[in-house]
Amino acid sequence: QGGNNAGHTVVVDGKEYDFHLFPSGIINPKAISFIGKRILEFLYQLAQLKSYFSLCLLTGLKDWEKRLIISDRAHIVFDFHQAVDGLQEVQRQAQEGKNIGTTKKGIGPTYSSKAARTGLRICDLLSDFDEFSSRFKNLAQQYKSMFPTLEIDIEGQLKKLKGYAEKIRPMVRDGVYFMYEALHGSPKKILVEGANAALLDIDFGTYPFVTSSNCTVGGVCTGLGVPPQHVGDVYGVVKAYTTRVGIGAFPTEQINEIGDLLQSRGHEWGVTTGRKRRCGWLDLVILKYAHMINGFTALALTKLDILDVLDEIKIGVAYKLGGKRIPYFP
Repeated sequence: QGGNNAGHTVVVDGKEYDFHLFPSGIINPKAISFIGKRILEFLYQLAQLKSYFSLCLLTGLKDWEKRLIISDRAHIVFDFHQAVDGLQEVQRQAQEGKNIGTTKKGIGPTYSSKAARTGLRICDLLSDFDEFSSRFKNLAQQYKSMFPTLEIDIEGQLKKLKGYAEKIRPMVRDGVYFMYEALHGSPKKILVEGANAALLDIDFGTYPFVTSSNCTVGGVCTGLGVPPQHVGDVYGVVKAYTTRVGIGAFPTEQINEIGDLLQSRGHEWGVTTGRKRRCGWLDLVILKYAHMINGFTALALTKLDILDVLDEIKIGVAYKLGGKRIPYFP
């Protein structure tokens, strides 16, 4: 998963679960759930694990701590990453008159820290805390110099982090070795759940209106340390119509009563942001493009019933550029 900026709504036995950080498999008592080397929004969510799972919504979910494993290579999203995410959006709006429409969960700034090699990981937190504290202070200071209005309670944050470290220590494993054993030990069924959609991929999405991670099948290899030859079936999940949260290109969008109908009947609200999703007809060009990159072996078509009340259904089948059809996604 790229981080808790994506939300998955899962309905099982009439109960609805909204997942942002945890793999959906956490509700299966027979499954081991593993959070790989993707970014972990950590400061509050992991501190509240016990209370989160004691909510009446999730009653009956027992022994989840024994079934949740966190990779030691997962990067940590700090409070100041989230604050900077919001400040950057304000900056873009002021300078360019538009923003990217991020979820303001700190994902982009954390990936920036990761790429700049100043990021901090779970393994750093759980080893030498003095060294971790020193690097944390340096990172915080870097952001304060870039954003003078940014306020960071450094000592308060470090005190919380030290407490959280002990709470999650039993769940942390060497993620690469864990996956290697899963792949080469006794036969297991391994299902990898990705966050976001192909068109939000940092490399292949509608840049710059994308997330900061690889949402395509390549993320399985880079996110978990799984060799390519172990990737078997690839399931593409697609609605019978197209939706998007936030701004960015959307050729089949219906800003009319059709779009309103799809939005209301399909309950199209962002799980993480609560924002209305933009809705339009199914775009086969982007679906084919997603297939080019991911090589789907099967498609899971969802929400077909939302279209039941329509007499006529339209589908986007081709793009034109300069009056001519083009066989690719530009």
